[in-house]
Amino acid sequence: MDFYIILGVTRSASLPEVKKAYRRLARQFHPDVNPGDDQAAIRFREIAEAYTILSDPDRRQRYDQVGYEPPLVVTDPSGFEGFDFSSAVHANQQSTFGDLFAEVFRGATGRPMVPERGADLHAALSLTFDQAVAGGEFRVPVVRQDSCRECAGTGVVSSATTRCPACDGSGSVRSARGHMVFARVCERCRGSGLLVQQRCQGCGGLGSLARSERVALAVPAGIQDQARVRVAGRGHAGRLGAPPGDLYVTVHVAPHPLFRREGDDLHLVVPVAVHEAALGAKVEIPAVGGTARLRVPPGTHSGQRFRLRGRGAPSPRDGSRGDLVVEIRLVLPAVLDERSKALLKEFGALNGENVRQQFDEAWKSASRNGSGA
Repeated sequence: MDFYIILGVTRSASLPEVKKAYRRLARQFHPDVNPGDDQAAIRFREIAEAYTILSDPDRRQRYDQVGYEPPLVVTDPSGFEGFDFSSAVHANQQSTFGDLFAEVFRGATGRPMVPERGADLHAALSLTFDQAVAGGEFRVPVVRQDSCRECAGTGVVSSATTRCPACDGSGSVRSARGHMVFARVCERCRGSGLLVQQRCQGCGGLGSLARSERVALAVPAGIQDQARVRVAGRGHAGRLGAPPGDLYVTVHVAPHPLFRREGDDLHLVVPVAVHEAALGAKVEIPAVGGTARLRVPPGTHSGQRFRLRGRGAPSPRDGSRGDLVVEIRLVLPAVLDERSKALLKEFGALNGENVRQQFDEAWKSASRNGSGA
């Protein structure tokens, strides 16, 4: 029994990853969610036992070293036997008294298993900004419960009538939980002591096996951060031939060092020299799929914006492109010599316009109205 495969995690999985896998599987196979389903009850106990071991650092270390150590189970068909204080019994998985006695008194009259759609599976995919804009096919590694090929997902294979090995033909088993030993109806033969079918050896009677695979994911061009892509039929296998669940992949897009995305529009800040802004210029700038030429008209101010139609990101819905919005940021030159200073002074003398005139008028008006600083 491989506890890592049961929970669908790798051997290097962290404790939060183990807890997350346990919570997801426990909700799926809990007896309250699957009343009368003996296979789900067996699976739930395996999941609980796997979590008990892998969530405890000491037990997990011992498990990694020596492997699975089966709990104490005896097959005397007698009834409730009282308490057992042995260390082997105490080391078994813990359960609440409600779960314990619900299992004792449930009996063998559970409802037959019925087909049930498989659970959905969730995964994540990280892309660069350029990969998200371009789209394409990517491989997503997942661990999913796949239908067993040997038993076609039923968990059993036909055989001649034989005595049940789980209860030695008695129809009941005695097991130890905590410090108590109690008898219960054998789940394998449902109390009859005989088997017409045998548990599938390939999947251990679960009807499914955990398999690692890389699922092909078609990512539409222009997908945005946190978007989800659905892959039909690539979730966990269904029960008794029912259809499988779906795979939902959440896409994480890394930010770009230059572009900022708003919807399908891309925003870009472009530095422009003073003389380029004053006299006008043609500037080569980055754009989706290559470059673009931006015409900066004479007299352009810092903070002024220009829109390049159709040069933004493609829409993942219909493929139409957004715009590229370019904001101008004026960059002052570093004055290093006297000649440059003289030229700037001459330029100031020739262009003596008060650039703060509107600012000064607003300041004076605010002061007259008593709202000045």
